[in-house]
Amino acid sequence: MKYIYIIDDNDELKNKLDYLFKDEKETKIKKVLPNKYESALKNIPDILIINEDIIDSDNMKENVSTYCQKLRSDEDNLITPIIVLSSNLDTDHIIDVLKNEVELYLKQPVDEQILYYSIRNLLRLLDSNRMVSPLTGLPGNVKIQAEMKKRLLNGNIYAMLYIDLDNFKAYNDIYGFSNGDEIIKFTANTISTHVFKEDDGESNFVGHIGGDDFIAIVEGDNYEKICQDIIAEFETKLPKFFNKEDIERGYLEVENRKGIMEEYPLTSISIGVVEVTKERFKNTLEIGEAGANVKHLAKTIYGSTYVIDRRKNRDECFERAENKKIKN
Repeated sequence: MKYIYIIDDNDELKNKLDYLFKDEKETKIKKVLPNKYESALKNIPDILIINEDIIDSDNMKENVSTYCQKLRSDEDNLITPIIVLSSNLDTDHIIDVLKNEVELYLKQPVDEQILYYSIRNLLRLLDSNRMVSPLTGLPGNVKIQAEMKKRLLNGNIYAMLYIDLDNFKAYNDIYGFSNGDEIIKFTANTISTHVFKEDDGESNFVGHIGGDDFIAIVEGDNYEKICQDIIAEFETKLPKFFNKEDIERGYLEVENRKGIMEEYPLTSISIGVVEVTKERFKNTLEIGEAGANVKHLAKTIYGSTYVIDRRKNRDECFERAENKKIKN
């Protein structure tokens, strides 16, 4: 879902964009008043549009250049494109605005088609240039942190799923990185399929930290079923990535640096789940620490597993979910 926020005093521009994007259900248009711009920044929009002609400079007590500086000072919106719409065609003014890392300055009254394709092209560039995994196409750490922070600040009820593969290095050593990449893509597709499968799944999120590490954010309380479904599909389809001999033997044989053969279990998937509440966590670093701990616990259990941290505070113990290991 793409969110375009308009900073404006009336609905004329929003109505125009609603009409232009009426057939693009994945694009949502939101409007906020100039003195309420913090609410837009908190939701980390994909594009910000400022209608300079409508901003009441007396009330704002600042011009559009200083206004853009304030928007850019928010670290979570450093990569958010800004479009300024204005009837002021003074060259010095335009340059002054563009100096504040504004991507586009369009003259008013703006042609609808120019506005539409300017936004479309910016969204296309965002999709291709934001920090995403070239292998899986999933967003990376910058977007992951932003999504976590947005939900924490908004007080959303959600769970963090920290996911990675067990004994993956041994698989790469035997089958090669090309085949390893295929397992990574398979894992990404499996996670995404089940995280977004539910009716309300559009509010969820999947990110690729790197290598065989993934993160999913699941809003609501259906995360346990999602973990079970991910593991069930992973275990069912994983054998196609191994030869018959390794499947029958049930483990991999890898020669170490001393020339000694070592045995490793077949690749499995581990999921550490953290229930996030605003009462327990003050920032994303604390969430990440809890996630690392619960994922480590999941990885100590043989085979594909998930473990849930349901602690409401730091003094409580981990609560391990039943039936964590899903068999074919």
